[in-house]
Amino acid sequence: MHWLGDVWVEGRDFLELGGSVLGVILLVTLVMWALIIERHHYLRTAFPRFADGLLQEWRARSDTTSWHAHQIRREMISRASLGLQGPIVLIKTLVALCPLLGLLGTVTGIVEVFDVMAVAGSGNARALAHGVSRATIPTMAGMVAALSGFIVSEQLTRRIQVETERVADHLSPGR
Repeated sequence: MHWLGDVWVEGRDFLELGGSVLGVILLVTLVMWALIIERHHYLRTAFPRFADGLLQEWRARSDTTSWHAHQIRREMISRASLGLQGPIVLIKTLVALCPLLGLLGTVTGIVEVFDVMAVAGSGNARALAHGVSRATIPTMAGMVAALSGFIVSEQLTRRIQVETERVADHLSPGR
């Protein structure tokens, strides 16, 4: 249990070193990953039941070939697609927001470096190094969060396309 306290202290120190923008990046990243985990959970548990319900509804129809039946099929596929999409747009927005927040951290860190230079002159290397680290840590954190979220969101997008096509195939006319 002692190691957990060490991890907590290291994490707190890292957040303090990166400045307040790093805390915002952490919050955005946690929300993004919570939504990603929710989508994976939905795809594994709730969506298969939903798709089975659509398939049963389709098979219970006596008419699956008329124009009206085709419109009902399109509506069912749209319902499935909307259910699959869920918060994907929000996830992609949060992915795009992470590097921008990192850039904001860079700018605030650079402003801090200029403030130190104005007060102490350029000879205070320790103060300058602190400002430079405050500028680079949020940039790194924003990029890491964005890259991880981008990779997983693209995988989710592909899986959603496959699942939508699978539903469309199962709801084919004449079935």
